[in-house]
Amino acid sequence: MYQRIVLFAIISSVLFGCSSDKKPDALKKGLQVSENGRYLTEDGKPFFWLGDTGWLLFNKTTREQADQYLEDRRQKGFNVVQAMVLHTVPSVNVYGDSSLVNGDISKPAVTEGSSFEDAAQYDFWDHIDYIIDKAKEKGIYMALVPVWGTNVKENKVTTAQAKIYTEFLTRRYKDKSNIIWLNGGDIKGSDKKDVWEVIGNTLRATDSTHLITFHPRGRTGSSEWFQESKWMDFNMIQSGHRRYDQDTSAKEKWHYGEDNWKYVEKDYNQKRIMPTIDAEPSYEGIPQGLHNPKEIRWNDADVRRYGYWSVFAGAFGYTYGSNSVMQFYNPAAKDAAFGATEAWQKALNDPGAGQMVHLKNLMLSRIKGDGTASDASGYFDRIPDQSVIAGDVGEKYNRLLATRAKDYIFVYTYNGRNISLKMGVIDGDQVKASWFSPRDGKTTEIGLIDNKGTHDFDPPGDVKDGNDWVLIIDKK
Repeated sequence: MYQRIVLFAIISSVLFGCSSDKKPDALKKGLQVSENGRYLTEDGKPFFWLGDTGWLLFNKTTREQADQYLEDRRQKGFNVVQAMVLHTVPSVNVYGDSSLVNGDISKPAVTEGSSFEDAAQYDFWDHIDYIIDKAKEKGIYMALVPVWGTNVKENKVTTAQAKIYTEFLTRRYKDKSNIIWLNGGDIKGSDKKDVWEVIGNTLRATDSTHLITFHPRGRTGSSEWFQESKWMDFNMIQSGHRRYDQDTSAKEKWHYGEDNWKYVEKDYNQKRIMPTIDAEPSYEGIPQGLHNPKEIRWNDADVRRYGYWSVFAGAFGYTYGSNSVMQFYNPAAKDAAFGATEAWQKALNDPGAGQMVHLKNLMLSRIKGDGTASDASGYFDRIPDQSVIAGDVGEKYNRLLATRAKDYIFVYTYNGRNISLKMGVIDGDQVKASWFSPRDGKTTEIGLIDNKGTHDFDPPGDVKDGNDWVLIIDKK
């Protein structure tokens, strides 16, 4: 009998593999927080979040338009779209379908059937289903805000209603593999915190699969209110749309102006380690200060700066935004918000939208090993490290931001100023140096550099805002 048991064990090991030999990270499916708590994995491999704000996607696009938008974003390298489920209470979509019965958030207006050809069947929620499924086909995650914060602040959502509504959402979407939950929605966590806790706790209790965070008010971060909330998987920042001299958040606990890297740095140093991301910096094409359309507009150089600053400070990804695209602005409708003038279809090709993929590609470019979380050095061991800069790190637009792993160093300059670097941080008598352009993703070799003392690097071009470069130092 004993011999038969042993023989069966040997045969099973050969045929089915020994479970103890499997790397545990390889068994993780979908999006997960990495083992070190700093980054995300997808099916056990590095996942760099490159998001787009498509806030009104469910409300203002037809099926054909949603297809167009998602395909464009897929081609440009985006893998997350942030969208509101309920922008208003109730919300009505482009087909005239209302989301709720009598404006009661606890009573979703759901019809029997889902055929698009039958208007009586195809309802508000069927349209959301279609877009989520289409996004999945294109490898895009949908980061869903259940209900925008303004509605909660205006007392349109009670805690009892919030619980019923959130249970409806999770029943409908918990089996969709491409869902991320964004509790909140441009609001301070202290405004109706009881509602946000109910939504967060209900999401966690009824959906154990998908990641959850909180989308906060401008110039704030979720960690201010929910750092210890058990339903939180990662932190989210909205660094906002105002320039330094327009900032009105001096009374906030953390007052950083345009320096979005400071929000990331704050989160990175929290006692409870969680990934963090700037999920709403200044939008391309939006007036500086947000509300005065006569102001100058944020441009592609600005959105690049926010991206590299935040990621090099320790963020696990970045969310881009376009003023016209986020609201799916149609000039014929004459309903522009925040001074939008360009049709969303044209704004899809704003310069910054096409440049964001270079940041994603750069951060994924130094992965070594087989790509699983347990064997992906160069990604999960990356840390922010300003100590590698020998000279003045600078302030405001003159700031240098550095990040490194064992075998490389990246340093970002927004204006092409000189970079004085401490050598000898990575191994070797010599190292390879090069310039990486955030504008087109091209790399220009500098050559081999002696790996001792300090070395000054002079980026191409004149010193001016928007002449941004990444200095790359690689192990030889």
